[in-house]
Amino acid sequence: MAKIKKFYKKYIKKYFSKEKLFNFINTYKYLLFMALPFLVLDIGTRIFNNKGGLFGSTKFGFFGFYQPVPNLFTLIWITLFLGLALTFRKKIGKKIYIGCFGLALTIFIVNNIYYSVANNFFDFNLLGLASEGSSYIIDAIKKTKFWIIPCAIIAIYLCYLGVKHIPERKKANYKILSKVIITFIIGHLFIPFLLGSGNSDLTWNTWRNARNIYDSFNDSNKSMMVSGLYEYTFRNFYITYLKEKEKTDDKEIEFLEDAFKDDSNNENYQTEYTGLFKDKNVIFLQLEGIDNWLVTEDTMPNLYSLTNNAFNFNNHYSYYNGGGSTFNSEFAVNTGYITPISYTQNAYTFNKHNFAYSLANLFKNEGYVVNAFHMNSAEYYSRGINYENWGYDNYYGLKDIGKYKHEEYNLDTELLLNETFYEEMLPTDTKFVSYVITYSNHMPFTTSKGVCKQIVDKMNEQKEEEDPNSELIGDLSEEECVKLQAKETDDMIGLLIQALKDKDLIDNTVIVAYADHYLYTLVDQSILAKYKDTSNNLINHTPLLIWSNNMERKDIDEVTSQLNILPTTLNLFGLEYHPNYYIGEDALNPNYQGIAFFSDYSWYDGNVYVSGGIVANGGTISDSDLASKNYYINYIIKKNDLTLKYDYFDTIAKQNKEKEEENSETTDN
Repeated sequence: MAKIKKFYKKYIKKYFSKEKLFNFINTYKYLLFMALPFLVLDIGTRIFNNKGGLFGSTKFGFFGFYQPVPNLFTLIWITLFLGLALTFRKKIGKKIYIGCFGLALTIFIVNNIYYSVANNFFDFNLLGLASEGSSYIIDAIKKTKFWIIPCAIIAIYLCYLGVKHIPERKKANYKILSKVIITFIIGHLFIPFLLGSGNSDLTWNTWRNARNIYDSFNDSNKSMMVSGLYEYTFRNFYITYLKEKEKTDDKEIEFLEDAFKDDSNNENYQTEYTGLFKDKNVIFLQLEGIDNWLVTEDTMPNLYSLTNNAFNFNNHYSYYNGGGSTFNSEFAVNTGYITPISYTQNAYTFNKHNFAYSLANLFKNEGYVVNAFHMNSAEYYSRGINYENWGYDNYYGLKDIGKYKHEEYNLDTELLLNETFYEEMLPTDTKFVSYVITYSNHMPFTTSKGVCKQIVDKMNEQKEEEDPNSELIGDLSEEECVKLQAKETDDMIGLLIQALKDKDLIDNTVIVAYADHYLYTLVDQSILAKYKDTSNNLINHTPLLIWSNNMERKDIDEVTSQLNILPTTLNLFGLEYHPNYYIGEDALNPNYQGIAFFSDYSWYDGNVYVSGGIVANGGTISDSDLASKNYYINYIIKKNDLTLKYDYFDTIAKQNKEKEEENSETTDN
């Protein structure tokens, strides 16, 4: 104890007394006054625009304002601003300080006004569309959230106080600037490591890894929350204009030019089914975990009944890998492309790519309104940003628009019971495309938690209300839970059909229903072995049907995958499109030779399953046919991966614009 007292008197009391602390604060309080306006702008932006609530939610990559990394980034930027102002004489320092604050205020206003309108922060990529958006500036300002004004006023007043507290300096002191720059560089190199390590492998939750968000910087909302206002702005500027672009490979570009060249033979895609559903509405039902063995009259009677009036694709396979199979299906159906196989990049990272020939854009060109519906937030998988990029008018999430006390949003029936969803999903005054993503058949499949527990609890409550002495449902097996949860999805389909009848849309609406993936989420995989081949990638066998009321049932035995859904649908609705702009084909074209491939380059054509370039299922195929199909699979995978790598549809858009300008000049002359 004596040693502690001695140490306290010698060091702590000597250097950290109340008096010394007070003197230190009094001496350097001007730094606090100068820093406050910048802090207000940054923290205000992150608090009031944080969809994770006041304290944020690391679950969705939205850090709260208290998280260390964004605040550390903000502090080193403020250190740089103040260092610049304090290096020079007071007269010059004031101008630098006011200039830095003016820049910060501009950044604050632009980001927050844009967020008020688009629910996304400003991205420098948007400057390329400035001329198109200029006419909406007044409307954007009108939609500005009220809190922005008092926040800006407070910051301006604090800036005034900061200017007053800038100390006198008769000559420049460049030692200050050198120390500040060194601190800034070291801090800027070190701080990202506090976000943890990113993962280079494809995993479903890569999109919410903080380090991945910072490194890729492709989701403006999450990037803002993990980096702060100033780091976000300058890093976004760097990535947009200064970062060295990936070098192009002339041979790869030549390959793409050949793959996308105009080909009159390729454009002759009309068949007996072309325009069969022209001008009808269409609902895409992406069914979470609805494996083909669940589509029975007992388990899913409503979905099963649709097969009587539909194109039934009996040999359909859902592309799957570890990078988020649900969103992979959304990406494939909407764009005609899949997660790259030859390099590591998740599908939801391509939200700045040009997808002018997506499902949404092509239908919108024909006068359709196009909306997406799901239970989850727009931030999950960055769906809000991706669906906007694909051309959707809106992405609606039950979690975003409603407040639920008991997580009813997990139940698919809520997709129709929710009044907003009911009206927006099925408008009666316009042609529409509604992309509906179900959830209820999601893991876990147990009565102790998850959707199965919700359903069982709800059923038991009803039983007790009807008869207090009735026998309640107890523990269920995993297979029983799966079927019960699939029944919840099927009840939603029943509500959908009834709604189409009630709104007099039943004869004018087509339903495209398919599974996002097989039930790989089962704990007991032996359940699958009871119903399907589990020895190889043919386990990915899932349902796909295209239904129209009163149509005659047609069974299609050609092999298909999600990549066939878009071109097949486009032709059925009589939309003009370029078949060679996709890697899948119209499955109803008589020239289509069915084939599906998987992430390990294996493939299946309905006859043989080929893995590692050789037949693996005992089927027979000629050497020439085997070589030809092996080459074809490698060709379309290469086309897929390079198209995404080089954002080739943006190249096509620029080429088309140049042609239009040349034609315009020729006409004028």
